[in-house]
Amino acid sequence: MLPTTLPLDYAERVYAGVLGKIIGVYLGRPFEGWTYERIMRELGEIQYYVHERLGMPLIVTDDDISGTFTFLRALADYEYTPELAAAQIGQTWLNYIIEQRTILWWGGLGHSTEHTAYLRLKAGIPAPRSGSIELNGKVVAEQIGAQIFIDGWAMISPGNPKQAVRLAGEAGRVSHDGEAVYAAQVIAAIEAQAFVEHDIQHLLDTALAYIPEDALIHQVIQDVRGWHREESDWRRTREKIAEKYGYHLYGGGCHVIPNHALIIMALLYGEDDFQRSLMIVNTAGWDTDCNSANVGCILGIKNGLPGLDAGPDWRGPVADRLYLPTADGGRAISDALTETDYIVKAGSLLAGHEYMAPKDGARFHFSLPGSVQGFQLDKQDAGAVLRNVSHPHRLSERWLELDISSAAQPVRVLTPTFVPQVALEMAGYDLLASPTLYPGQKVRAAVMAGPENEYPMQVRLALQVYHEHDQLRVVDGPTVELAPGEEKVLAWTVPDTAGQPVAAVGLELGDQQAGKLYLDYLTWDGTPTLQLVRPATAGKAWQRAWVNAADQVDFGGGNPYRVIQNHGRGLLIQGTREWRDYAVSARITPHMAEAVGIGACVQGLQRYYGLLLSKDGRVRLVKLLDGEIVLADAAYSWELDRQYTLELHVHANMLQARIDGKVLFSVEDAVKPLLTGAIALISQEGRLDCESISVQPLNAYER
Repeated sequence: MLPTTLPLDYAERVYAGVLGKIIGVYLGRPFEGWTYERIMRELGEIQYYVHERLGMPLIVTDDDISGTFTFLRALADYEYTPELAAAQIGQTWLNYIIEQRTILWWGGLGHSTEHTAYLRLKAGIPAPRSGSIELNGKVVAEQIGAQIFIDGWAMISPGNPKQAVRLAGEAGRVSHDGEAVYAAQVIAAIEAQAFVEHDIQHLLDTALAYIPEDALIHQVIQDVRGWHREESDWRRTREKIAEKYGYHLYGGGCHVIPNHALIIMALLYGEDDFQRSLMIVNTAGWDTDCNSANVGCILGIKNGLPGLDAGPDWRGPVADRLYLPTADGGRAISDALTETDYIVKAGSLLAGHEYMAPKDGARFHFSLPGSVQGFQLDKQDAGAVLRNVSHPHRLSERWLELDISSAAQPVRVLTPTFVPQVALEMAGYDLLASPTLYPGQKVRAAVMAGPENEYPMQVRLALQVYHEHDQLRVVDGPTVELAPGEEKVLAWTVPDTAGQPVAAVGLELGDQQAGKLYLDYLTWDGTPTLQLVRPATAGKAWQRAWVNAADQVDFGGGNPYRVIQNHGRGLLIQGTREWRDYAVSARITPHMAEAVGIGACVQGLQRYYGLLLSKDGRVRLVKLLDGEIVLADAAYSWELDRQYTLELHVHANMLQARIDGKVLFSVEDAVKPLLTGAIALISQEGRLDCESISVQPLNAYER
């Protein structure tokens, strides 16, 4: 198959779409579910963020964001197959969603559409039957969820609405059916075509060609278009929508029909203006964050970054930040440019193009206009300004500029690597996350002192680390002096943090500095060197570094970790998808359990290696990958309430399992091996206690 053409500004348009999506969520989330009347009475027209007026944070966990970017991972997990099917996306749900804790609204069977579909999948009913009207009924199957999760499938299909519609249908039918899927396909077709077509009426015509003419969504769109031709005031059209398609006519908590009508209304009356369109769709009420997110993404793709920047400063307060809490905790702390990279890679590979990661795959590369990837000044000093600028020597590249006129204290510019202090007790959807940066890993940053600086500049890498009572302390790397115009790559191995998570990473400039500093990229690599025990200092941040996918976890007993699972298998996970070639060791004590053990190369709840002591007197090395495979099995006489040291060594596709220092298995996994991933404690229908867990890099496989 010959490669298909990608827009020259593909990455930038995706980035604008991702930003439009998250800005829309953050704008509409504080008053989600309010009626138009209440919004007008208590807030007035929504012209800008209102979170502070309602006592809420701006950056929050939200199903619109976490579902959109998480379900898209099915493509990478299934090797970017263009034939990706609903059943595989359903497996992605089971792998990344932690029941009752992440991504979905857990409203119960028959009440929450997504919860209902999840329970079907968990019971062994594959997608698309899991979301079917036949199984779940029309009211449940036609709520809004398919539409709110759909944007990613369009952004991997630039100028290819046919592909976007097919993938949107497969993804939507995991949990929804009927009109809900048609609505999702309309949004996907509009967004995919928006990469190459500007006129909103033409975009609507393109989308309508992909759904049946007798579909209710088809009629809704044509009605709103007709009212728009006849009526110049969007408020009167909103009244007509409320009368003909309002909530009172449909069952369930959040039906797709009324909200889809508001999206179309905002696109038509918004006059191609980002602020005006978001004002209309948010002021109109109902499911404000969902509707605002779809509108924001459409306009972001269609009009690019200049469209976002034409009005008030939407991007500055956001600073690209977003959260994706899943069973893959190392991807929870993310940003708009990072998610853009994943999308552009998928879209490029699907179109038959080679993907080249910016700046050799650096984690923070700032390659698109205005991107800051979560970097902010630690102290809002009036003498410091942070901005994204073109590289002075390589104008096709971009980097961060830190402009310091004068500062009485060290100036730090940092980006989060773990749950920020303000989010430790965040209400709403849980923020389950692991740190992205650990002791033993090597941080590198390419910097340059401004050529126009009058004096040398002292700069160093810096961390913020949690400590007593969840306060933050600064840990500095070695100081480097830069002459004006001098470029250097700073390198530093993260020191031991006494079991506490690293909260942020960045740069620090010494006292009384003046001039400019440029950051080209910041990244890190390597497997950490960890001894995970209860820290000597009090606080809960160290507990939050574990992604809890078990029924109960007690961090306060005689041992630091007590994992209890009532039914099935529960995991307590820490680490990132990038870890490779390591040994994990844990001292565990089983208590009344069907099986206990440790996991390595954990990539979610359905993708990992496990070394398990089983109640039937066996020890097994298992692999979970769309089902469970026993890689090795042996008799092993073990006892409850006795401590064992379990070890798993993974080097490429070679695995070695040990108990109390004795090698039990040496196995080669030749078929689709799991080469990277986090670690886990595993409890199956019972309880285990764990005294400590360690992770050590392997330089060579130990036989």
